[in-house]
Amino acid sequence: MHNQNTITGPSFSLKNRLARMVWGIVETLFFRPSPRPLHSWRSFLLRLFGAKVGRGVHVYPGVKVWAPWNLVLGEECGIGNGAILYCQGQITIGKRAVISQGVHLCAGTHDYTHPGFPLITKPIVIGEMAWVAAEAFVHAGVKIGDGAVVGARSVVTKSMPEWMVCAGHPCKPIKARRMAGEDSIDREVLVLN
Repeated sequence: MHNQNTITGPSFSLKNRLARMVWGIVETLFFRPSPRPLHSWRSFLLRLFGAKVGRGVHVYPGVKVWAPWNLVLGEECGIGNGAILYCQGQITIGKRAVISQGVHLCAGTHDYTHPGFPLITKPIVIGEMAWVAAEAFVHAGVKIGDGAVVGARSVVTKSMPEWMVCAGHPCKPIKARRMAGEDSIDREVLVLN
């Protein structure tokens, strides 16, 4: 549980703050200066701090991770330079999902109706084969469905459906996402076979 009054004290425990301090040092000295192709090295460092990282993950050195122990990265997903994974709450990124440069995934917010302005954390889930394009913002508690595309600079405050192209401020579904070579057969039939 978080502190209910952020005016009189910190939102997180001393243990959490110390762990983030140590992670900050490791991130500064070993993660961010690492050469771009060393994805396995950065995956190792994230795992060392409690992240669940699948095989073939590409996390670039310019990615900012707030608390690796709240991070789950599915196989072969990619996180571009300049992305911010503000994982005060859990952030899960599915298999083969792409988080482009400058995307901000923010799993924490505050209760502005309470005088103590308490922290609220809610998980973010990015589905398999989804793409969150450059500089989009995804709010706490949002789920981006499998195969969905979120357009560049969109502001996502509500969950987006599977296999839809979504964009805007606020982000809304625009049209179905069709993959090259896909015919008119129902997607559910394709998934079942």
